[in-house]
Amino acid sequence: MYLYNFILQRATGITHAVHGCFAGTKQQEILLSKGKSLELVRPDPNTGKVHTLLQTEVFGVIRSLMSFRLTGGTKDYAVVGSDSGRIVILEYNPAKNQLEKVHQETFGKSGCRRIVPGQFLAIDPKGRAVMIGAIEKQKLVYILNRDSEARLTISSPLEAHKSSTLTYHMVGVDVGFENPMFACLEIDYEEADLDPSGEAAAKTQQTLTFYELDLGLNHVVRKYSEPLEEHANFLISVPGGNDGPSGVLICSENYLTYKNLGDQHDIRCPIPRRRNDLDDPERGMIFICSATHRTKSMYFFLVQTEQGDIFKVTLETDDDVVSEIKLKYFDTVPPATAMCVLKTGFLFVACEFGNHYLYQIAHLGDDDDEPEFSSAMPLEEGDTFFFAPRQLKNLVMVDEIHSYAPILGCQVADLANEDTPQLYLACGRGPRSSIRVLRHGLEVSEMAVSELPGNPNAVWTVKKRIDDRRG
Repeated sequence: MYLYNFILQRATGITHAVHGCFAGTKQQEILLSKGKSLELVRPDPNTGKVHTLLQTEVFGVIRSLMSFRLTGGTKDYAVVGSDSGRIVILEYNPAKNQLEKVHQETFGKSGCRRIVPGQFLAIDPKGRAVMIGAIEKQKLVYILNRDSEARLTISSPLEAHKSSTLTYHMVGVDVGFENPMFACLEIDYEEADLDPSGEAAAKTQQTLTFYELDLGLNHVVRKYSEPLEEHANFLISVPGGNDGPSGVLICSENYLTYKNLGDQHDIRCPIPRRRNDLDDPERGMIFICSATHRTKSMYFFLVQTEQGDIFKVTLETDDDVVSEIKLKYFDTVPPATAMCVLKTGFLFVACEFGNHYLYQIAHLGDDDDEPEFSSAMPLEEGDTFFFAPRQLKNLVMVDEIHSYAPILGCQVADLANEDTPQLYLACGRGPRSSIRVLRHGLEVSEMAVSELPGNPNAVWTVKKRIDDRRG
């Protein structure tokens, strides 16, 4: 049995965005999740326009999305966590222009359940393993490898469950070619659950837990767990091996903290705030989104606050020990659900509300007169740095992808007297709000543009051949 699915207007809000060489060429593509559909797009490095390669419905809810590449491979795969109770690995086939399922392994019940994995995904940076986690208790690790014909293989799931534990975020830690390691933000609610007074709940601390996959013994162990001072909302993996010091950046309320195992001591830096901010000064500031750019010689992070301000974060190291975190104001763009930095110098911003943007990174912000904030600068406890937001300076907008999300109101009326009613939508939020009109019909694509000499006053079509019936 074959089912045919046809949608007049596809979803435009983006929930996840990952980039990679999915076609196996040197060109990078961006894979977008739009709730229940996947879209593969490719920015043109010459014109900066975003071209859609394919759109496909998944007939389910996409909860998480990551890309990975096997060690020594030339193309990227996508792993999808959904409400299907399965881990699905997809490969883009350029010849057929479709995403093909390489693996589809069932591990739990269907539905967005708090105890069934799929809400969180973490990939080992070398592409050797993937951890898929639930909001509560369950975590599974799959080992990724290739067979004699260089086809991707996946192992049986290895359990890393811990009862009475809630997970907030997880990432793969870059440890080079040592045993794969994953870092998780967790909280243990067992004592709080048994205490009716609520005192235990008030004292419960969030922990940073490292899980290690022992490739020799083929099992997962909780290697290390440490309580955190502030409540954190997400983690950023720091390049390791020969490229960096490894470890993680912890994004918490008002602070950015670097942690790693071994002799490394914690490095803590306040999150800068806007000078003369009209917002509540007592309200905490958090980072909501990040993108990592790495080359053979350097790496940096672009992290965004919930006000839309992007900071460029770099780490100063001394013999693979981080000594300083440096932050510098980069630019301000709309708050994003995901950001991708491409090798061609583009920054793709999937906005929470309103249209999505593709920016060209014109400058890296190294030579401007913006102040650079450092964890080494002396500050009193509770104090922070201040900066002044400005117009775009390091970024240049080159393309815009229309998005109706969120639609706050809709009216159907024939205000244009076209005999066919139009849809009038109230979209967006705040200063980026808009009224949009939707009409029935087909889009017109511009195929070619030619400059005409003089002042033309008419245009005619001509026959291709003499025996054509019409001109």
